[in-house]
Amino acid sequence: MANKPQIRTNSSALIAMIADEDTITGFLLAGVGNVDLRRKTNYLIVDSKTTVKQIEDAFKDFTAREDIAIVLISQYVANMIRFLVDSYNKPIPAILEIPSKDHPYDPAHDSVLSRVKYLFSSESVASDRR
Repeated sequence: MANKPQIRTNSSALIAMIADEDTITGFLLAGVGNVDLRRKTNYLIVDSKTTVKQIEDAFKDFTAREDIAIVLISQYVANMIRFLVDSYNKPIPAILEIPSKDHPYDPAHDSVLSRVKYLFSSESVASDRR
């Protein structure tokens, strides 16, 4: 229990987003957006001009920031950097894959869902042995 990550209790925890313009706009209208004193935002708008390197850098930046509790990433964007998303194993910030307007959600590609299925299947196997 000593190595358990601490969840910030102050009110500064943010939600970061990596998604298409329509999805980001919806979340910004809901009040999720943030720009700090260094003009650093908590979102990346992915369009046809966005490179995979930019997406990777944003993902690494958001997962390293201490003020971010959740990273929402469109599933089609997560598929572009699947190796990073699948290798990420920290509980905070939590990574959640979401659908977008033009790309429907596919549960077969969701890394969180596959981890949950794996945990429940191994637990059920362990409970059967008792």
